Amino acid sequence: MNQSAWLMYIPKSGCLYEFYDPSERKIHSLELPELRGCRVCYTKQGWLLLYRRRNRLVFFFNPFTRETINLPSYELAYEIMAFSCAPTSTNCVVFSIKHVHPTVVVISTCHPAGASEWTIVNHRNRLPFVSSIWDKPVFCSGLFYYLSLTSWLGVYDPVRRYWKVLAMPPPRCPEHFFVKNWWKGKFMTEHNGDLLVVYTSQNKNPIIYKLYRSELAWKEMESLRSVTIFASFLTSLSGANLLGIMRNSVYFSKFRFFGKRCISYSFDDYRYYPRKQQYDWGEQPSFENIWIEPPHHALSSI
Repeated sequence: MNQSAWLMYIPKSGCLYEFYDPSERKIHSLELPELRGCRVCYTKQGWLLLYRRRNRLVFFFNPFTRETINLPSYELAYEIMAFSCAPTSTNCVVFSIKHVHPTVVVISTCHPAGASEWTIVNHRNRLPFVSSIWDKPVFCSGLFYYLSLTSWLGVYDPVRRYWKVLAMPPPRCPEHFFVKNWWKGKFMTEHNGDLLVVYTSQNKNPIIYKLYRSELAWKEMESLRSVTIFASFLTSLSGANLLGIMRNSVYFSKFRFFGKRCISYSFDDYRYYPRKQQYDWGEQPSFENIWIEPPHHALSSI
């Protein structure tokens, strides 16, 4: 992605959705009655994955083209879901996970291309693994990765249908990380095949870790270089070579100044924008917004 993601606001009532473009600091609005009564679960490549509990309907929706792709009905206990690529691709896989015991997880998968039902399998772990609604799976280089509540990394191969919790230490948490609402302070995404995790802790500077697969180790990054991370509870995205100050930064789904500016951290300047803000994620409603990738012609559809 070489353009800025937009932050999509999920209204508590009504069908008017607002999209904030941080590169232009502008808000665009769309009426989306198709989403009435739905929970937004995930987003990727401009598509939303949604769940309507009333009729157990799981479906994809593209707010820019108004396309809808339905999946087989499925009762979700927790909306811990992700998908591998746009549902228009025959390679798309939908992935859902929850733990039923520290040593057992239930993994559900579905292929939008012609699927008539979900595949649901219990998998045993050699290491304890507790899922959390605050963490979302990430698809990277053919595998789904998922951080547990305490940051152990699980890996699922959708082709082999194989699950494993990696026997490697979690990323080293920043000082004062384990305080109030600590479980809300980490965000995982991928960029060009690299798995990245952002850790935040109140008003401390965020820390970025990168997974080195060959060494089975997390290593701290001093810089994102040309990369930008867009972090939110429901989905975190990445982009490259964006304009100006947006490079080498993390953009969070929190706002100041009456919603006209989102909080970001620049690794070039070693500071937050705006300054002197408190970052208690417990104050942030977790499911009120989500980053989404707009198409290049997005403005023509609004």
